[in-house]
Amino acid sequence: MNNTLIVGLTGGIGSGKTAASDYLASKGITVVDADVVAREVVEPGQPALLAIEQRYGPEVLLTDGTLNRSWLREKVFAQVDERHWLEQQTHPRIREAIIQQLTAATSSYALLVSPLLFESGQAQLTQRTLLIDVPEQTQVQRAANRDQNNEEQIRRIIAAQMPREDKRAQADDIVDNSQDLSHLYHQLDKLHQQYLKHSNQKKSS
Repeated sequence: MNNTLIVGLTGGIGSGKTAASDYLASKGITVVDADVVAREVVEPGQPALLAIEQRYGPEVLLTDGTLNRSWLREKVFAQVDERHWLEQQTHPRIREAIIQQLTAATSSYALLVSPLLFESGQAQLTQRTLLIDVPEQTQVQRAANRDQNNEEQIRRIIAAQMPREDKRAQADDIVDNSQDLSHLYHQLDKLHQQYLKHSNQKKSS
């Protein structure tokens, strides 16, 4: 990878990762979104989608041949072994694509956005980690309003991810996003300046 500073940004469902990364992107920072990459590696014709279809049969596909995400989500979050199998198919391919995109970044520093930054080992690709943090009840309320998922489904997703306190212990920087966007942006402005400074030091060393 090149000498660009890589900042890993993470947070649970409904925490506001996208609001944070969009704000930093507006400042000219390259954003590599692991969720976007994850969708790309299971597009029609990709090896991961072929493996998924072989395991689960045609019902895992929509009529246009794309992945039926809601069907697969129900399957893997209900069965730990199936989730592990799916991760074995997708995580190495996602990691390879992420590295390629980070290597191509030309901004002062680059942002790797990943809900599974710590769980997947993607934090190893970064030099600094930033957690967007909110209380669990706030996660549930925001995710339910945004995705129209039921509360039970959202809590299953939260339970399948690293506990909030563990993420807080591992993160280098923590932003509280329990208030409004101006409060979020104020904290991000300070960190943005710190990351620019870190980046200049890294490139001059």
